[in-house]
Amino acid sequence: MEVVIAGVPELTRLAADAIERLLRARPQAVLGLATGSSPLAVYDELARRHAEEGLSFARARAFMLDEYVGLPADHPERYRNVIETEIAGRVDLAPDAVQGPDGLADDLPAACEAYERAIADAGGVDLQLLGIGTDGHVAFNEPGSSFASRTRIKTLTRQTRLDNARFFGGDVDAVPQHCLTQGLGTIMSARHLVLLASGRGKAEAVHQLVEGPVSAMWPATILQHHPHVTVLVDEAAASRLQLAGYYRETYDAKPVWQTI
Repeated sequence: MEVVIAGVPELTRLAADAIERLLRARPQAVLGLATGSSPLAVYDELARRHAEEGLSFARARAFMLDEYVGLPADHPERYRNVIETEIAGRVDLAPDAVQGPDGLADDLPAACEAYERAIADAGGVDLQLLGIGTDGHVAFNEPGSSFASRTRIKTLTRQTRLDNARFFGGDVDAVPQHCLTQGLGTIMSARHLVLLASGRGKAEAVHQLVEGPVSAMWPATILQHHPHVTVLVDEAAASRLQLAGYYRETYDAKPVWQTI
């Protein structure tokens, strides 16, 4: 696991650089797209590079991490619509290139199985963007989630719904209680995981992710077992890290030929 502590502009550049390198080396790459506030600056930078520098997504495919259950197809907070607004509609991804779990399916378990098959049929995800919740959840894998879990239905905790209420006008009751989410096992199958976190509210979760014991109580800690994880955090999110000085020293001394 590589930990980079820097300002948000630098973290944004590093995440966008990793995606650009992948797309230029493998234009047909499969991307994993996250929602929430963490990746928004990265999407802005990728859209800028597409418009100003010719970065193309035309042959790429993308899979979403999760989706609310039951939100109408035209609801602005339905994650498929959020991804369309924040990135897919701003670059040259083909109209059918982005797939997400179907939160409006009549048979939700069957929809989850179909989503897993679609990811496998695409050859798996090359680079997955991630955020982290204040309770250590990734995607919607809440505390107690199985490390072997695959795409499934989950009930959201009160804390997660409170955290997400800001996207629903501050009304926690408007946040759906259920979602479809890639499981931890699904996420761990991606070849490169890039997790972004900022703000003091994420400090304990980041500390557990990087330095804590692997525990289902902090689902993100399973990432310690992945062979290629990059954790990009600002100073506030890094404030609980006991080895912060070492992570800074390691990054500053990184050979020029190494990339995240």
